[in-house]
Amino acid sequence: MRRRTAVLALGTATALLVTGCSTMSPEADGTVTLNMVESLTNPTRTALLKDLIADFEQQNPKVKVNLVSPPTEQADQKLQQMLQSGSGVDVLEVRDITVGPWSNNGWLYDMKKDLDGWKGWEAMTENAVNASKDAKGATYFVPYGFYGLSLFYRTDLIEKAGFDKPPATWEELLEQAKAIHDPSERRYGYAFRGGANANSNATAAIEAYLADDVDPANGFKLKDGRTIFAAPEAEDAIENYLKLFKQASPKSSVSWGYPEMVEAFSNGSTAFLLQDPEVIATVSESKSISKDQWGTAPLVSGPGGKTVQPLATAGWGVAKGSGHKAEAVKLVQFLSQGEASTSFTKRNSLVPILKSATSDPFYKSGPWASYVTMTEQPDKYLVVTQPRGVSWWAEWQQKADADVQKLVLGKTSPKELLAGWDAFWTEKWQQEQ
Repeated sequence: MRRRTAVLALGTATALLVTGCSTMSPEADGTVTLNMVESLTNPTRTALLKDLIADFEQQNPKVKVNLVSPPTEQADQKLQQMLQSGSGVDVLEVRDITVGPWSNNGWLYDMKKDLDGWKGWEAMTENAVNASKDAKGATYFVPYGFYGLSLFYRTDLIEKAGFDKPPATWEELLEQAKAIHDPSERRYGYAFRGGANANSNATAAIEAYLADDVDPANGFKLKDGRTIFAAPEAEDAIENYLKLFKQASPKSSVSWGYPEMVEAFSNGSTAFLLQDPEVIATVSESKSISKDQWGTAPLVSGPGGKTVQPLATAGWGVAKGSGHKAEAVKLVQFLSQGEASTSFTKRNSLVPILKSATSDPFYKSGPWASYVTMTEQPDKYLVVTQPRGVSWWAEWQQKADADVQKLVLGKTSPKELLAGWDAFWTEKWQQEQ
């Protein structure tokens, strides 16, 4: 999953981070100033947050919010430095890959008691409520939205190839992509991910083939305790996935990451793309394909007709070292409900956290409709939590991406790849015991 890249930071934010200044004390008139730190920074997003903060300050005249916006590439490191110091941050952006280590280090405040009885829970989807709690029931962040996969497809190329609807399964995806694929015409079936984060799409295929047997609490485990990589169906999934590269993808996609995949679909050269909803905005701005030439479909399923939706998420939390926890929680509540939440998810192309989105015209039609479909059919599109919060997640990504590239280059086999992944996770989990 891709996260947005920052291109600039506020000078005041840099100064704050460098000096490591402490959480501000109340002013003489009782006004409290909160330091709020975002991590997935970009200029448009920062401007939106400032607008939302202005609305919050208007409703809460005794609370001022200082937004800190470090560049994305440095943000987690800067946040960790601030959290370690125990001061300088009140409200912060917490992601599914940071909540584990940060909470284990005692840097995050558990908002569970503060949010007990909060009416905002009633307006949230089941996915959002579940994502707000860790395995022990603690609430270290409230999600502001989700990054979920769907299938982007070319309506005109599908029709020209003789199909009347987009593929619903991984096998159908291979079939249609092969039929459309014609390198001599510079027309390719599938935008394969062979570079950065290649493991994510390969894992999505495996989980789909094992949908009914996957542990919802740990998307890399089967319900019997083994890893998903140990099941025979996993090999079928990887073999089919490898065929997508060999028979329906550009050879250059061996090194494609997010930018190359999205560009290949947006410029009209590939027929299918598996990606997050943020790509909707990018494709909508394309001058190479018109709005009636593309659409999105729900995430393709495995042979059993079901699939697993590995939702990635992030949200707003409160630092354990904050001296103004009540006001900080109030800001988290404000950003997580009503118009503030709706504006943030729409303008950041996120799967929404509010139930009302299913009846919102913005989400009910066009490319967003597939996400609503998946939300409304939880028995077919099974939501699981991947173990993205473990301390070795970065190590896993590096290893798994390298293994996928070896696979597509013919330097390893599906069986060997899966044996290595099974051994990796089995050993890590055994060390935890």
